[in-house]
Amino acid sequence: MSFGFGDSDPSQSSGGGTPARSSPASLNQVTFNRRELNRILDLYGRKVAAGEWRDYAIDFLKDRAVFSVFRRASEVPLYRIEKDPKLAQRQGAYSVISASGQILRRGHELDRVLRAIDKSLSLVAG
Repeated sequence: MSFGFGDSDPSQSSGGGTPARSSPASLNQVTFNRRELNRILDLYGRKVAAGEWRDYAIDFLKDRAVFSVFRRASEVPLYRIEKDPKLAQRQGAYSVISASGQILRRGHELDRVLRAIDKSLSLVAG
């Protein structure tokens, strides 16, 4: 297999410290930041350890970012955690949507929205 000038085998890492080039399309995508993704993956890890969830998918679209949670990879997602910046000034940028399409919770703070599916964080007054 031959590669043209400037082309390299994609299976080999360059090892150099050159930053990856971002395409114009990637600049228009909505993404989760590191703190948001850490919080979501923390919840995901606990649910996997409990045997409730088994797979996930992340989609970065033009208008929103979506973290989908699956019981099995071949099914529809149990929950979708969405970030839609257009709704940030209204109902809040974050929402949790069930498999049936029902919005379980919407809000401005990710932690509060995730409480809709993270029952382990609820406190019992006694």
